Amino acid sequence: MIKESKGLWAGLVILVVLLLGVFCQLADLSLTIPLLLLFLGIHLFIVRKVTARLFLQLGLLLTLFLSVAYPLVHYTGTNPYYLPVASIAMLTILLFNDLELAFIMSFASSAIMVLLLGNDLSLFFVFFLGSVAGFYLVRDARTRGTLMNAGFAIAFIQVVGIILINPDFTAINIRSFVIQSIRPLALNGIFAVFVVISTLKIFELLFGVLTNFSLSELSDFNQPLLRRMILEAPGTYHHSLIVSNLAETAADVIGANSLLTRVGAYYHDIGKMEKAEYFNENQILSGNKHDRIEPSISRLVILNHVKEGVELARKNKLNPRIIDFIPQHHGTSLMHYFYCKALEDADDESAITEENYRYPGPKPQSRETAIVLLADSVEAATRSMDDTNPVKIEEVVRKVINNKFIDGQLDECNLTLKEIEMIAQTLTRVLSAMHHGRVKYPEKKNGSNNRNRKQTEDDPAEPPRDHSDRQENP
Repeated sequence: MIKESKGLWAGLVILVVLLLGVFCQLADLSLTIPLLLLFLGIHLFIVRKVTARLFLQLGLLLTLFLSVAYPLVHYTGTNPYYLPVASIAMLTILLFNDLELAFIMSFASSAIMVLLLGNDLSLFFVFFLGSVAGFYLVRDARTRGTLMNAGFAIAFIQVVGIILINPDFTAINIRSFVIQSIRPLALNGIFAVFVVISTLKIFELLFGVLTNFSLSELSDFNQPLLRRMILEAPGTYHHSLIVSNLAETAADVIGANSLLTRVGAYYHDIGKMEKAEYFNENQILSGNKHDRIEPSISRLVILNHVKEGVELARKNKLNPRIIDFIPQHHGTSLMHYFYCKALEDADDESAITEENYRYPGPKPQSRETAIVLLADSVEAATRSMDDTNPVKIEEVVRKVINNKFIDGQLDECNLTLKEIEMIAQTLTRVLSAMHHGRVKYPEKKNGSNNRNRKQTEDDPAEPPRDHSDRQENP
């Protein structure tokens, strides 16, 4: 199977390079372009182990750029300095969040421009600097303001680059130099931002990826699924908020994708909406329905919230990376309470197996889903505690994480032991802050109440005293 996939990948690279070579020959372009892409493809295959799908996506970005840039320059006489080359690198970092891929695409797009326009190395230098600055500045961007700031920075860097390349600084005062070089490069950065803003959503849908902008949209509580959860399962909604705060903080500490983790935590329990009254956090008034049914039926209800959550997410067309949080936040964990209850009620304990009381999985496949699994588990465990002082909370957090580790739930994600320790410390700190105590105010005696009331009636200018200025527990 591995050999077949390698052969398919190699064949795909060769086919793309041959087609590009034919195009370059027909368009009277340098055949160095397909040769350059061939070597970049070999590097991606050997060093980065990228998939054929990712190679095609990167190739599509470059192909679209080439197909637009070539006719603009050769048939309309457009000044090449107007071409927003930096947009390729910016789209790459926003779509794939990979600095090395963005650097490679910066080099490739700048080199292709040089080969298109007559081997002008100064042009390569200017566009490459602008592209590198662009993808660094928009990395982890969540607002359009960040993109606009990057556009201004690209314009500034490219203008400085073209000035430094020209050894004769007196040329700066020449009007033609300003019109033909400085002005186009200054506008170039703004054009790059417009290209990114106008095409980012299209490439997201085409490639099936999630950017920070889409994640921010999904975190809006006016989203249909989240609005429905607020109305139909308010306890689950509140639980998801707490888990998201815990998970986002832990993800940020270890350098994982904190925004993805937070949004995934929002949606991880949407399946509970179908039978919200069967889950403890929503049983404030109705009581525990599981006390009146068999453990085997309870097992089916609890298991189904994962299946129904996945179906609901797909029906609402959530991205697969968000859907992954729904089954993976339980992994293959044991439903310990119902398993023990089934053993107590069974006449023959050998008929009750652990496998029947485990979630179907899969186990967490990424750091983000593993963090949500741990945050979800420790939140549930600490909620049932009577004594919530920091020492007790730390004991429970470490016990829960240790049990998940021993049970093998963290075997398939790439969390290190050091990162697990950092997660444990973070969850303990945040949970201790959530369960902090308050100063207990002394109750007033009847006599003091009467005196305060009499004093207020006699002197209305002096309001009754309260304790709002007392200091809370640190």
